Amino acid sequence: MPQKKTVRKTSTKTTRKTGTKRTSRTKRRSSKKPKVYIPAYKAIIFCCTIITICMGLLLFTTLSESNKKLPDAVIERYKEEIIDSKKQKEEPKTEPKAETKQKSEAPKKTEPAKKTEAPKTSDSAKKTETPKTDKSVKIETPQVKEKPAEQDAKSSQKPQSEQTVPAPAPASSKSKYNFPAAKNNAQLIFVFDDGGQNLSHLAPFLKLPFPITVAVLPQLAYSKESASQVRKAGFEVMLHQPMQAVNASVNPGPGAIKPEMSEGEIKSILFQNITEIGPIAGMNNHEGSAITADAEKMATVMQFCSQEGIYFLDSRTNVETKVPYVAGELGYSYYERNIFLDNEKTNANALKELKKGLDLANKNGSVIMIGHIWSADFLPAFLQDVYPELKEKGYTFSTVSKSKAKKH
Repeated sequence: MPQKKTVRKTSTKTTRKTGTKRTSRTKRRSSKKPKVYIPAYKAIIFCCTIITICMGLLLFTTLSESNKKLPDAVIERYKEEIIDSKKQKEEPKTEPKAETKQKSEAPKKTEPAKKTEAPKTSDSAKKTETPKTDKSVKIETPQVKEKPAEQDAKSSQKPQSEQTVPAPAPASSKSKYNFPAAKNNAQLIFVFDDGGQNLSHLAPFLKLPFPITVAVLPQLAYSKESASQVRKAGFEVMLHQPMQAVNASVNPGPGAIKPEMSEGEIKSILFQNITEIGPIAGMNNHEGSAITADAEKMATVMQFCSQEGIYFLDSRTNVETKVPYVAGELGYSYYERNIFLDNEKTNANALKELKKGLDLANKNGSVIMIGHIWSADFLPAFLQDVYPELKEKGYTFSTVSKSKAKKH
């Protein structure tokens, strides 16, 4: 009996052990993820669709890029053809003289086929014809859009190039400065300040071919003689009246109006200066930024001008000038400077300022431009050079008193 019990116990233990083993195996199997299998035909279809999409995109991009690059490719081919044709032109020049007969016959045979192309007909013309035909060839070659070849041709045969291109020379001389055409009967008034210091500096201005106004400083060594020479040349004289600048250390010169002067003293100095230089058509201020900004002093000056029957030209040496205000209050007319031509003594600056003046003249009908006698080393020659083109463009010239630049 005891032996049977032991047998049962062992069987239960084994069953328990096997049960635990089975449960652990099932757990392991259940913990593993199930594998997903894709059928082969589906994978093939998927790959084919991706390939077709990529091919379509590639085709689209290549077509679009080819459309963009097509003109450049055509131009490059055209340039290559031109370069090849020019190489063919240069090859006969390097060949020995013994073979020239054979090579001169070859292009003659191909002339009928090459007549349709401009560059190739020039080859046969160079080889077989006289130098006169070379001139016609050189007129055609610049139109082939090859600038280096033009330069080589011009350097090798300078006399012929000068004969074949005479036309641009007169055109460039007429439109040297490219001035705009005159509008609103545009009128140019040139005033030259600081006369009286040097007669040799004054002389080139008196040779200008258009009317000018010269402003002469008083009480200098050549003041009276300068005014006399200007009148003899048929030009207009005005008094270049010295006035005190804002900077009190600046000496305006003899015969100047100063801030401490009374009304009687101002009129006395003006009368003295006019008597020396006169007769005059008017006056403008030399320096004078302190005086032109003083309404009381300018009222005295403009009253004197009105009594003497002369005009006043404001040189506008001070932005805060009171001349417009005084003229409006007293009912006087006056003129004012628009442009200084020679603040920098260079042709480039004078041209820049002149073009500004032309714009003002076309807008307002007139412009007053001031230069200085001490610019005799370049300004008269510059004005002599620009005058023909200004006249051709329709601009007129006047003195201050005869101009339409008067302000009321």
